Amino acid sequence: MSKKLTSRAEDYSKWYNELVVKADLAENSAVRGCMVIKPYGYAIWEKMQAELDRMFKETGHQNAYFPLFVPKSLFEAEEKNAEGFAKECAVVTHYRLQNDPDKPGKLRVDPEARLEEELVVRPTSEAIIWNTYRNWIQSYRDLPILVNQWANVVRWEMRTRLFLRTAEFLWQEGHTAHATKAEAIEETKQMNNVYATFVENFMAIPVVQGVKTESERFAGAEDTYCIEALMQDGKALQAGTSHFLGQNFAKAFDVKFANKEGKQDYVWATSWGVSTRLMGALIMTHSDDSGLVLPPNLAPYQVVIVPIYRNEEQFEAISKVADGIIDDLRERNISVKFDKRDTLRPGAKFAQHELQGVPLRIAIGPKDLEDGTVEVARRDTFSKETVIIDRINVVVEDLLEDIQESLFKKALDYRDSHITEVENFDEFKNVLENKGGFISAHWDGTNETEEKIKELTKATIRCIPLEMKEETGVCVYSGNPSKGRVLFAKAY
Repeated sequence: MSKKLTSRAEDYSKWYNELVVKADLAENSAVRGCMVIKPYGYAIWEKMQAELDRMFKETGHQNAYFPLFVPKSLFEAEEKNAEGFAKECAVVTHYRLQNDPDKPGKLRVDPEARLEEELVVRPTSEAIIWNTYRNWIQSYRDLPILVNQWANVVRWEMRTRLFLRTAEFLWQEGHTAHATKAEAIEETKQMNNVYATFVENFMAIPVVQGVKTESERFAGAEDTYCIEALMQDGKALQAGTSHFLGQNFAKAFDVKFANKEGKQDYVWATSWGVSTRLMGALIMTHSDDSGLVLPPNLAPYQVVIVPIYRNEEQFEAISKVADGIIDDLRERNISVKFDKRDTLRPGAKFAQHELQGVPLRIAIGPKDLEDGTVEVARRDTFSKETVIIDRINVVVEDLLEDIQESLFKKALDYRDSHITEVENFDEFKNVLENKGGFISAHWDGTNETEEKIKELTKATIRCIPLEMKEETGVCVYSGNPSKGRVLFAKAY
């Protein structure tokens, strides 16, 4: 852990990859394209899960679990969805292995054990869930169904990066069923708001809420709402999506209900999800050349106490004071770790906790005990201050709150200074190559123009902002009339 990271300025991608591994968040596995999420990384994901789960339940949702495998006939029932995911699917074709007669001690797939129907390893669960909902829904009295699933999914990826793009990843996927179009649209917007609130208040990452263009929508959706964030290298990252599915899946799986007038109608649907990509967003928004920088609201432990001593007598005296501080902080729901390992010197402990982004570090030595003080160091600014032990709980609480707010403000200032309005394609390309960030530009609304810009620059329309003002102009590429500006960027 003592080896320094590659600097962000030197190689941002290499810095990210090194940081994920050296901070003990995750590592590549023996399975190509898949990762092992290590305990420290999983602890951060658990904090994300806990807060999101609470927010989902506060909005009336319940958790359930559906099969990992989807029969191919169900998967292909909604044609746009099937087509959109077909190239990313892992498929189970056989159900048994046998000893290989040509290679003693080895196994082969039993050629006689082919499945009657192939099973798709879920890339998303709309198909299996809507086939199930057909059995749950007969009347308007059965609606709405507000279900969420915490699960893993597989989308076969050839070029992977830990957390950001892996063949298997963890996520949650909400799937709701409604009696009316208006109710389903309201649900779609509500859950996008839930994501925005979580990412801003807990991850300290500012986001732009918007809708996707037709070509960027979820396969099988009528509208996709999203939250878009900006990373330190000027690239955008889609942090969450919420989809209004209309009646597409209800029609594909024949999910009808008797409405209040006694007439049969198709159910209206939504789906929404965030994944372990949020871990990548967290890392790339706040961290620095010294390692992770974690917002206190998501840190596995918000405070670490490091004792500095020469003998057992000093350690016992420091431990007694540390235990009192721990009790005081835990009463305020502040998570604390007392790092009393005797296998590392204090300096090595400092370096590890700095690399792992612990928001506050408290150091206590014999001189501190004499003075009735401790040293408190902030991870985000590296500033240190001496604090009277009797005031430590109040000071720590205030500092954690300030760190959370400061991280958000720093990210917001960066994001706002990297939203650039351009009027022509030369300006567009210049900003994209030399400044980065979001480019606010007029677009004529056609798939052709969107695709041509992507082909020429690798920039995509991240979203049509919900707060976009009506503003007539001319398209930055085609020169055709435009009704307003959209946000372009290169993206992860």
